[in-house]
Amino acid sequence: MPKISALLRTHNDALRLGRVLDSLRACDEVLVIDECSEDDTERVAREHGATFKTAIPGVTSGAYAMDAENEWILCVHTNEALSDDLEAALLEWKQQEPNDRQACYSVPIRENDGSGWEKRPAEVRLINRKRMNWVGDMPPDQPCSALLSGDLLSFSEP
Repeated sequence: MPKISALLRTHNDALRLGRVLDSLRACDEVLVIDECSEDDTERVAREHGATFKTAIPGVTSGAYAMDAENEWILCVHTNEALSDDLEAALLEWKQQEPNDRQACYSVPIRENDGSGWEKRPAEVRLINRKRMNWVGDMPPDQPCSALLSGDLLSFSEP
């Protein structure tokens, strides 16, 4: 059964961090990589059971995937949260053995701009760190033959 490590980068995100951490129940590990926050980001992360690490200047999130305990990495932003359907899809996915050649899965995005929800194109968010390396904060948007159901919810306000 595959396990998932969530990876997110923070900087003074105490007000919004709890929402995303609460939505990561399908993940077996949560890594919070912090860029010198001056608010309660570390306290919120630790209260939610996340592993908190201070970012090294110049090192992007892709490098921190190697610190994860698990092969599969779910990349999220602090202004996002998994929908109930996406959480259920991840839990179902974990009950199966993924294809050995599968490097990534795309996730549909739904964005709230304050006046309502709008569908956005799916993005690569679940990756096998042994099959895909990346530079930057998010994996490259490359074609993935697999699409998870549910939505990753993106919020414009904390």
